[in-house]
Amino acid sequence: MNSPALLLLPVLLFFRRTAANSAEEIPWTYSGLVGQSDWSQYFPDCGGSSQSPVDVAMAQTKYDPGLSPVTPLGYSQHGNQPFMLHNNGHTAVIELPEWMGLEGLPWLFTAVQLHFHWGNGGSGHGGSEHTIDGRSADAEIHVVHYNSELYPNMSAAVAQRNGLAVLGILIEAGEETNPAFNNIVNYMSRVRHADEITLIPAFDIRSLLPKNLGRYYRYNGSLTTPPCHQSVIWTVFHERLRISKAQLLKMETTLYSSRDGESHRMLLQDNYRATQPLNHRVIFASFSAESGKELSSGEVTAVVIGVMCGCVGLAVIVRFVVKTIRFFKLLHRETVVVNSSSSSWDVLHNNRPAPMPRGKNQEKSEETKQDLALSTTSEAERKAEPSPSPQTEP
Repeated sequence: MNSPALLLLPVLLFFRRTAANSAEEIPWTYSGLVGQSDWSQYFPDCGGSSQSPVDVAMAQTKYDPGLSPVTPLGYSQHGNQPFMLHNNGHTAVIELPEWMGLEGLPWLFTAVQLHFHWGNGGSGHGGSEHTIDGRSADAEIHVVHYNSELYPNMSAAVAQRNGLAVLGILIEAGEETNPAFNNIVNYMSRVRHADEITLIPAFDIRSLLPKNLGRYYRYNGSLTTPPCHQSVIWTVFHERLRISKAQLLKMETTLYSSRDGESHRMLLQDNYRATQPLNHRVIFASFSAESGKELSSGEVTAVVIGVMCGCVGLAVIVRFVVKTIRFFKLLHRETVVVNSSSSSWDVLHNNRPAPMPRGKNQEKSEETKQDLALSTTSEAERKAEPSPSPQTEP
C-alpha cells in the first residue's frame, strides 16, 4: 500500500466516526442492550409494516414477466484505486466508487457500499437475513445503491420512498474455495476491532454476484438495521454464491464488535435480523416458482436413483421385446419352410396326369409304330454292311 493512502486513513476514519455518530445517536446491538426487540422503541421506522428482511415463500410469489435482468454498471472496472474496508462494529463494509451503478430498475442507481451478515456456527447453522421457504443460508451480501436520478446523494435518498436499491446475495458454504471471496476475507484481520479501517486492492465486484442475474425476487422493504427506513427496492437473487467452509469460518471468527483496548472483547457474530411480517406486500419473481424450485440433497439422490432404475428397467424391457420378436420371427420362418416342403410334394403328386384307358385302335397303332421302327432299323443295318470287294485278275 502506498504512503499517500496510509496518510489518508486517519482522515477517513475521523469522517467515518463523525458520520456514524450523527446517524446513530443511540448505540444498538443485535442481541444485547437496545437489541432487535427494542429497536422500534428507539427507531420508530423499525416498527413499520414494510420491514426487511422477509421469508420468501416461493409458492406465494407472483410471477412478473416484465422483470428484466438487473445490469451492473462498472462493477468490473475497478481501476487501480484501492477499496476501503471498514469494521463499523456491526459488519464489514467495503465502500464502492461512484462510477459503479445499477440498471434494470425504474431508475438509475449509484453504488455506495457492500456489507455482510453471518451467523456463528459454521455451515448449515444459518446466518442470512432473507430466507427461502423458511430456510436460511449461511451468510448474505448486501450491495447498496441510491437513486441518483431523483436524489443528489445517499443521505438525501436514504429515508425517501424508492430512494435505495439493494441487491441481496445468499451465501452457501461447501468444499470449494471461492477466489473472489478471498479478496475480502484475507484482509479482515486488518480490521479486527470496531472502527478500524484499511485499504485493500480493488477487485471485480461482479465476481461476488450470481452468474444468472435474471432469476430473482423483488419487493419493497426497508434497511435491515436501525433506523430501518422503508425506502428500499429489494432484489434477492435465487442463485447462491458458493464459498468454502474455511472461508465462512474465517469471516465468523475474525472480527470483533468491541473496540481495540476495551476490556471485554466480543466477537462479531450473529449480525442478522430476524425475518419480518410480510403484511400487505407481494413478493414478485422474475421466473415461475416451479422452474426455480431447488431440490434438497436427499431429493436429488432419490431422483438420480429413480432415473438409473428407470433406465435399467427400460433396457430390460427393450431386450425382452427384441428377443421375443426374434423368437417369433424364427418360429414363423420354420413354419413356412415345413409347410412349403409338404405342399410341394402334394402339388407335384396331384398334377401328375391320370392314366388313360387303352383301346384296340390304340394298341394296333402302337403295333404298327413298332413294326415300322423294326423295318427301319433292319434297312439301316443292311446299308451299313460292307459291299464285297472285286477280285483282281492275275
